[in-house]
Amino acid sequence: MTYDLIVIGTGPGGYVCAIRAAQLGMKVAVVEKRSTFGGTCLNVGCMPSKALLHASEAYAEACNGFAAMGIKVKPELDLARMHAFKDEGVKGNVDGVAFLLKKNKIDAHHGMGRILAPGKVEVTADDGSKKVLESKSIVIATGSDVARLPGIEIDEKTVVSSTGALSLPKVPKRLVVIGAGVIGLELGSVWRRLGSEVLVVEYLDRIVPGIDGEIARNFQRILTKQGFKFKLSSKVTGVKKANGAQQVTIEPAAGGQAETVEADVVLVCVGRVPYTEGLGLEELGVQLDNKRRIVVDSHYQTNVPGIYAIGDVIAGPMLAHKAEEEGVAVAEILAGQAGHVNYDVIPNVIYTFPEVASVGRTEEDLKAAGVPYKVGKFPYTANGRAKINRTTEGLVKVLAHAETDRILGVHIIGPNAGEMIAEAAVIMEFGGAAEDLARTCHAHPTLSEAVKEAALAVDNRAIHM
Repeated sequence: MTYDLIVIGTGPGGYVCAIRAAQLGMKVAVVEKRSTFGGTCLNVGCMPSKALLHASEAYAEACNGFAAMGIKVKPELDLARMHAFKDEGVKGNVDGVAFLLKKNKIDAHHGMGRILAPGKVEVTADDGSKKVLESKSIVIATGSDVARLPGIEIDEKTVVSSTGALSLPKVPKRLVVIGAGVIGLELGSVWRRLGSEVLVVEYLDRIVPGIDGEIARNFQRILTKQGFKFKLSSKVTGVKKANGAQQVTIEPAAGGQAETVEADVVLVCVGRVPYTEGLGLEELGVQLDNKRRIVVDSHYQTNVPGIYAIGDVIAGPMLAHKAEEEGVAVAEILAGQAGHVNYDVIPNVIYTFPEVASVGRTEEDLKAAGVPYKVGKFPYTANGRAKINRTTEGLVKVLAHAETDRILGVHIIGPNAGEMIAEAAVIMEFGGAAEDLARTCHAHPTLSEAVKEAALAVDNRAIHM
């Protein structure tokens, strides 16, 4: 069977690439190793974790917030039903992707894909049968896998990755999270709200490396108030089962006296690695970098003509929406159009409560690069809607160029931050200034007024502070 394009992997990058290519008139096939579409994100990543975050947040609000609003309830946790709620949402999404592929007349082949040569993909089904597909172009969109710690075996029962943490059959009394990145703090939040004692161990001296330092400090303070405990500048050197619990050995990152803590469940969240195994890349001579990411040019083509790659398998942030944009871009490039991704305007969101969202440069970035900048900040405590809703933890921070006033970065910690960051991304995409944002009328009362006020604060003229 011959195609214009074969996409290996149907995560957000892969299925979006396939659909856009089909819209542009190409004959397209996808190869997917799972029985369902959507990749890690829809099956065991973004979507199920957001379902549990949403449900656990509602549970925590019922336990701790309803009484103050005059609502008297005694919530009771039914964890099995919560998992069913999560699974129903996942099924709805993966079924939706299957519908979209069918609607766009995209052929789906289930099995492990391996590139035999430029233009040839072998698909090995679960039963061992093989078939070879031919195509003018091949896009690798195989995503990423959980990173592992040497000497610590993940059994997905009491030592779990993010996948196992989505399906724990009971709430662990004590949960140790290794890694204070996005995934560890999101899943730690789920189980903390449902009753776990959560200890986060992080090798660096701060949480969520890469986000603005001031926002990270505020975030850690808020999580500590919620009951999180942190051991920073620390490393886990061993996990072993004894006396009916996991014995976790922790040492200072710089070396020193070790200590042991007990946990019912240990969650290993030390990042993700590109999924490039079994694709036949070495045999083809496809170039990889020192992190085993596929090296591509500005058109997403590898050093082997006709083979392209997008998403988590290439350099850049491992974000579903980054992969989607690359999927659209490469499809348009293959159709002779000017596909493009603006990597300076890719939002990042942490879906805890409160949410943390950012786009563009951090203050640390700008200082290191010697870029002159101005800062405008506005706290949620001064926002009328946040006061009424009793959700006053957080702030909005706008960074603008000191000479041109062009917005260089926006950072938000607070409720609905993940939605509010979109207006910052839009104005940055159009090269807007803090003055443009400050002069834009925002509805009252809304949390988004805090964004307007932070933009006003760049020029020291915030109204409500």
